Amino acid sequence: ETSYFFLFDTSNETLPYLCVFPASDIAVEVAGYADVAKQIIDLAVFGVAQNRSYRRLADFTDTIGNRVSGSHNLEMAIKYMYNAMTQDGLDVHLEPVKIPHWVRGKESAEMLVPRVKSLAILGLGSSVGTSPEGIKAEVLVVRSFEELKQRSSEAVGKIVVFNQPFVSYGETVAYRAFGASVAAKVGAVATLIRSITPFSINSPHTGWQDYEEGVKRIPTACITVEDAELMWRMAQRGQKIVVRLTMEAKTLPDADSFNTVAEIRGWQHPEQVVLLSGHLDSWDVGQGAMDDGGGAMISWEALSLIKDLGLRPRRTMRTVLWTAEEQGGVGAQQYYNLHKVNLSNFDLVMESDLGTFTPMALQFTGSDAARQVMEEVVKLLAPINTTKLETHGEGTDISPWMQAGVPGASLHVADSRYFWFHHSEGDTMTVQDPQDMNLCSALWAVVAYVVADLQDMLPR
Repeated sequence: ETSYFFLFDTSNETLPYLCVFPASDIAVEVAGYADVAKQIIDLAVFGVAQNRSYRRLADFTDTIGNRVSGSHNLEMAIKYMYNAMTQDGLDVHLEPVKIPHWVRGKESAEMLVPRVKSLAILGLGSSVGTSPEGIKAEVLVVRSFEELKQRSSEAVGKIVVFNQPFVSYGETVAYRAFGASVAAKVGAVATLIRSITPFSINSPHTGWQDYEEGVKRIPTACITVEDAELMWRMAQRGQKIVVRLTMEAKTLPDADSFNTVAEIRGWQHPEQVVLLSGHLDSWDVGQGAMDDGGGAMISWEALSLIKDLGLRPRRTMRTVLWTAEEQGGVGAQQYYNLHKVNLSNFDLVMESDLGTFTPMALQFTGSDAARQVMEEVVKLLAPINTTKLETHGEGTDISPWMQAGVPGASLHVADSRYFWFHHSEGDTMTVQDPQDMNLCSALWAVVAYVVADLQDMLPR
């Protein structure tokens, strides 16, 4: 028999303000979902839904291509997904938001001295352009912000090349994000930043960058690891390096866009929500299959699996495909601002934005009591051998909710190759594996459904 413990607020003895259930009871409740979890896994991995998320991703990315914030392609992508999820029998609607509209335009870079060599570049998001004739200047190559500080007198009128080693994405991305303003402060006229990747086949990787308020805005682009190291070696030999950089980049007024929302409404508490998500926008290179087409597709697939099995959870399962994540979670922040009034009804927020390779674990942020529940939930994933619960759910789009105390979860996959392809022309369907996507879809669906169907919401 289930025993509940109530702590009473002495000022009003009829109202319990905390309800704690013993771990053993929740373990029994969750274990009761073993059969349904197995059905979901069988359908996704071996059944008629096998490879469906992969096929959906291929159809989508082959039809639309890449879809950067503000572009016609992103508009087409939203229409495509609205229609596809509606045809799938889900309850779909669009929520309007305003998003940045940066346009790359034509761009090129060429080393002129000590020899003529064309440099592969990708301008960074929000960068200003050059004049039509470009910027021709001598180069200063540094390996860190610290070195630039020490050599600041040499930077005036130069193009600063950052040849920082890749430590981790989280640490090294600061050079892409802030390099332009740091260099502008010491008089640089432009920056070329070594791509934030551990592996390169002369591939530049783009991404968003942020200008500091009140600092001169200078053009900034990423270059390949190979070219950054080449110029570093030349500089070490004392050779003078001259580069011409031409960029048409410009920022247009904010564009209209939408977060795309699909639901299976809960039968008992439809106002309470387990949210699954990925982002629909990408950069303007490659196909955006990995970042984050895969995350978007498994978040749709999870609902399809539940619907196909004729299941209906107590609470609403809601998939949100975010817009303008790459510009700093722009669509997601507006979603949060609109819906935070219902904060107490958000049970769990989930995001997949680190690839849909082989799943290894679920990452989770929440109270100790919620973690106990989730430890039991991941045991249901034994058939696909992903019963590990790790700390720190992560995701740009769900972080506002987690900061406000809502439990959050993300997918930990075998992502060692993720940054090889990230934000580059290499992010295509060729990177994706159908079997991996089946496993990710199964994990995503089991976790979301079980949490949405438990008697109680996750304790805060």
